[in-house]
Amino acid sequence: MHAKRHSIFPFLVFSFLTFQVHAQDNKEPKPNAGPKYKLDNPSSILKLDVDSSVTTKHSVTIKGTPITYTATAGTMPIWDEDGKPIAGVFYTYYERDNVKDRDSRPLVISFNGGPGTPSLWMEIGYTGPRMLKIDDEGYPVQPYGLQDNPNSILDVADIVYLDPVNTGYSRKTDKETPNTKFYGVNEDIAYLADWINTFVTRKNRWASPKFLIGESYGTTRASGLALALQQREWMFLNGVVLVSPTELGIDRNGPLAAALRLPYFSATAWYHKKLPTDLQNQDLNTFLPSVEKYAIDELLPAIAKGNSISPDERSKIVANFSRYSGLDTSVISGNNLDVSPDVYWKELLKKEGYTIGRLDSRYKGIDKQSYGTSPDYNAELESWANSFTPAMNIYLRNELNYKTDIKYNIFGSVWPWNNKNNNVAENLRLAMAENPNLHLLVQSGYYDGACDYFNAKYSMWQLDPRGMLKSRMQWEGYRSGHMLYLRKEDRETSTENLRKFIQSSLNLGKSVKY
Repeated sequence: MHAKRHSIFPFLVFSFLTFQVHAQDNKEPKPNAGPKYKLDNPSSILKLDVDSSVTTKHSVTIKGTPITYTATAGTMPIWDEDGKPIAGVFYTYYERDNVKDRDSRPLVISFNGGPGTPSLWMEIGYTGPRMLKIDDEGYPVQPYGLQDNPNSILDVADIVYLDPVNTGYSRKTDKETPNTKFYGVNEDIAYLADWINTFVTRKNRWASPKFLIGESYGTTRASGLALALQQREWMFLNGVVLVSPTELGIDRNGPLAAALRLPYFSATAWYHKKLPTDLQNQDLNTFLPSVEKYAIDELLPAIAKGNSISPDERSKIVANFSRYSGLDTSVISGNNLDVSPDVYWKELLKKEGYTIGRLDSRYKGIDKQSYGTSPDYNAELESWANSFTPAMNIYLRNELNYKTDIKYNIFGSVWPWNNKNNNVAENLRLAMAENPNLHLLVQSGYYDGACDYFNAKYSMWQLDPRGMLKSRMQWEGYRSGHMLYLRKEDRETSTENLRKFIQSSLNLGKSVKY
């Protein structure tokens, strides 16, 4: 499909920042080594001590059980081939206190996507012990701030959230280090695998069952890391969780891409009450299977026929496409049965004067002109930036006591990004084949138009074409968008499913073999 699916967020161009960290140093492996930055010469930039952290104590009640935990916020280095630190990766690490057997306690390694965005979305929106203030549907609530997350998975696993270079507080150490060390599918996987090795070693977690959870482009990371950790770091995982996955490097251009969009269109039209009465009166999960079957069995062959399709067949296809999508037949016919997501977001509510969101099509926007081929902006992304940015800055400074003058990059520039040799689906397949104890969970939102749910299903079909891994793969759909966890009902269900997935993937005391 089009490249936009790999570039989930727009990124802000920034100048290289000079900054000074005020966080208390808790450096590993040696104690405080002095100033956080040093000035090599009067014209140089200030350089970050990439190996410092601050630790705080907290408590939270999760599913009715009071839990105390230790939070560590800080940076750990990335080294070049000569052992020189070339970047500092910021992380926050949550360990439940009073755990007698840390070796058998799972460790969840979490990151988001972009590829230029940090892990705040899942940290304070999904699995962490604190979460931003939003209403039950996920919309911002003022005054901005945080609240306890009674659905955090900290009760069953310790969690580390990491921010790739130039996201959050993560930065290169100097201007001379080329961006090509970090900005690319395989470059990203390589240095993060090294960093995870350092983290696991320093925190003494080699014996712990380990899980990766990535969202959006983070699913590309997680899929590639599953194999990189096995083959380069000799670190074997118990599970990988893909939240709102990308295409994972699986080709689907042409008629296939066009046909795979229809089920997402149908789900969105159902939400906005744009379907015919007989469909609208059905439950979402009741009628979507018939749309999925139609997309593969009838729409795909019709689009593939191009101008060889008969007028009668074309008319029937256009009518059914309209019935399932909520679009006018003229839009479908005028786009030769290949309606782009941009056109859909612009057209569905045009008569009411609104556009709909890309990452979450429940959200509405207002364009300058009602006509056009795409919305002026992403309504959902503006809402999320509105609520997450203040909450994360408040949280890091006031609760985790990490004080710095550097800007927390919600969207950091990581361009140009090297997308060559993106074979992460095959990486994940091979990792699962090599490791009989590696399990996969995929979670999708029905109203996500950037990484839509039916494309996620298609990826799973192609990931394991023989069907030999199906018993270790599962997919779940939620009535939300890209950040499926923002809606309270879905957050409660999805976090409980994460617990079940983690616990069912432990295999403690059993032989790992086929």
